Amino acid sequence: MFHGGVRNNIIPDEVQLEGTIRAISPDVQDDIHRRVRRTAESIADSAGAVATVEIKRQYPVTYNNPTLTDAMLPTLRRVAGAGNISLQPPVTGSEDFSFFAQKAPGLFIFLGSNKPGVNAAAAPVNHSPLFEVDEGVLPLGVRVIANLAVDYLTQK
Repeated sequence: MFHGGVRNNIIPDEVQLEGTIRAISPDVQDDIHRRVRRTAESIADSAGAVATVEIKRQYPVTYNNPTLTDAMLPTLRRVAGAGNISLQPPVTGSEDFSFFAQKAPGLFIFLGSNKPGVNAAAAPVNHSPLFEVDEGVLPLGVRVIANLAVDYLTQK
């Protein structure tokens, strides 16, 4: 979000820029924060101004533990069907699940919920006003979570 000024021909006294910074590792997140601060302060200084950069860390990186992921893949394949399981590249989602995964090994999964016949690549994304859920997938989601819990507890 940009907030600054009320007219296109008047230089405002103050401008605010607000956004979200997401990364796939804590080190990259730290580096981005340093570079955003340095860039904003340097640009302001070059114009004889001052930039105040405030970065609020809201969520840690959501991270799947590789050992746990490997151990639970057979369960996912058995319950949902091997053809319905795919390992995805990292995404920069922002989830409160990430706080749990800092305390214990975590496995964050997506439950496909497109209506039948809707191509996943063309479907509206989460948080879109056009997003639709096929609630018929909920029983599968419950079975997946229940089986993951039982299999995890019996593997220890």
